[in-house]
Amino acid sequence: MTEHHDLSRGLQDNTELLHRISGRLAERYAGTFAAETVERYVFESYTALARTAKITTYLPSTTEHFANDRLRALAKSKDAATADIPEVLFVCVQNAGRSQMAAALLTVEAKGRIHVRSAGSMPAAELDPAVVAVMAELGLDLSREYPKPLTDDVVRASDVVITMGCGDSCPIYPGKRYEDWELPDPADQTIETVREIRDRIHTRVKTLAASLTKETTSP
Repeated sequence: MTEHHDLSRGLQDNTELLHRISGRLAERYAGTFAAETVERYVFESYTALARTAKITTYLPSTTEHFANDRLRALAKSKDAATADIPEVLFVCVQNAGRSQMAAALLTVEAKGRIHVRSAGSMPAAELDPAVVAVMAELGLDLSREYPKPLTDDVVRASDVVITMGCGDSCPIYPGKRYEDWELPDPADQTIETVREIRDRIHTRVKTLAASLTKETTSP
């Protein structure tokens, strides 16, 4: 009851701001989606993120980012957007550790030749501090990243779905490449262990990037 009340109040307090976000995104996707569809995605995205957000200061900006990415995914799955590069989705339970590290590392390795997303079947409130710390050692700043809930649209848009301990929560669609990477959960581990997990992920990511970019550049 309290959670529902807090979400409802948050929506009421931010309604005008969410309408402005909807307006900006409706312009961006004009000709692809009706304004009502865009607005529904914005309000749904806000509600989904607000359920787990520990700090609400950044909710409007993360809502716009999350809603935009979901709309982009929906456009691709409907063939309204050109699929000129492969799309990879990393999924773990909380989207606070393994999937975030993998997404950041693949983004670097891909050099713009792969579109990368990550999500969680039960997203946490924030990223694991140890994960942020070991990624900073590589010069990768994850401090602005946030756990994102797994949605059907991003799965549909993905060419490759990499799961990391999320069980059967990820929907299966034909024609997609699925891999399950068995990796320890970095939660509550020592910094040394998290560093080892990062390096194991990096090795796998390099192999994945090489295979995907070879596929897209070969005649």
